Amino acid sequence: MAYVVFGLACAANGTSLLPRGGAAGASASGWGVVVLGAVAALVCGAVVRYGLRPALRALLWGTCGCAAIAAFGLLMDVITLMFGQAVDSWAAATQHALAAVGAVLLAGTARSDRRTPEASSVEVPSAASRPLQLGACAGTVAFLPYVVMKLIWVFGGTFAGVSGREMLELSEANGASGIWLALESWGLDATVLLAALGVFLLWGLVRPWGQVFPRWVPSLRGRRVPRWLPLVPAVIGAATLLPYGVIGVGYAALATAGVVTMRRGDFPSSDDALLVAWIGMVAFAAYGVALAAAARSYWRRAQRT
Repeated sequence: MAYVVFGLACAANGTSLLPRGGAAGASASGWGVVVLGAVAALVCGAVVRYGLRPALRALLWGTCGCAAIAAFGLLMDVITLMFGQAVDSWAAATQHALAAVGAVLLAGTARSDRRTPEASSVEVPSAASRPLQLGACAGTVAFLPYVVMKLIWVFGGTFAGVSGREMLELSEANGASGIWLALESWGLDATVLLAALGVFLLWGLVRPWGQVFPRWVPSLRGRRVPRWLPLVPAVIGAATLLPYGVIGVGYAALATAGVVTMRRGDFPSSDDALLVAWIGMVAFAAYGVALAAAARSYWRRAQRT
C-alpha cells in the first residue's frame, strides 16, 4: 500500500522514476508503480481471505519477480551513498528501496506455509557442496582481470588507451565524491575494495564460518550469524549483478561478432571499450551466478541450524 501511495504521488507531481523520462514517461512510471502495488495488495488480500492456494502462490511469485525487476539499481544507489555521492534521482532510489522491500515481503508470503525444521533436525554449521565451492572459486577468479585493470589505472598506468591520470580526471568530471577521489589518491580504487568485500561475502555463504562467527571476530565468536546479515546484501547483489553481467556479456558478444557497434564512450576506440566491457561483464556475470547459487545454498543450510 505504501508503494501505491508513492506511485500516486509521483504520477500526480510528474516525478519521473526513469533515468530518461519526459512528462509522459514520468506519468507512465508512476502509474506503473501504482498498478504493481495494487496487484500485490489484492493478491495478498486474497491469500488472507482464501489461504495460500496454488494459483495465488503463482501470482505472489509473479508479483515478487516484477518487484525484484523494479528494484534493479538499488545496489548502485547504496554504493553511491556509501562513498558520499548523491544519487541521480532520490525518487528513483526510493522506488528501488520500496520495491526491494515488497519483493522480500511477497516472497515471505509465498513461503509462509512452509514448516520450520523440527528441533531434532538441527545440524551443526556446514559448508556448501563441492560444486558450489568450485563456483565460488570461479566467481573469485573472474574478478582478477577486473581488479588488475583497476589497479593499473590507480597506480598511473595505461590500459585500453586510457591513462590513470585521464581516468582520475574522468572521475572528477563525472562528479565523484571527495571520499572516492581521496581513495584514488591513496592508491585504493573503491570498486576494488567493493570487489574484495563481495568475494568475502561469497565465501561466507559457502563456508561454515558464514553461519557462526569465527574465533577471529572479537566479542561475537561462537555466536550464530543472523541469516539476514549475509542474505540481504547477497540477494541485492545477485539481483543486480547477474542480469547486468549476463546482458552485458551478450551485448559484448554481439559487438565482437559485428552485429552491433560498441560505443567508445570515454575510450580512444570501440575496440578499447569492448575490451573493458568484456573484462567487467564477465566478472559481474560469473560472480552474480556464483552469488545467487551460494545464497540459495546458505538459506537452505541456515534453516537446518
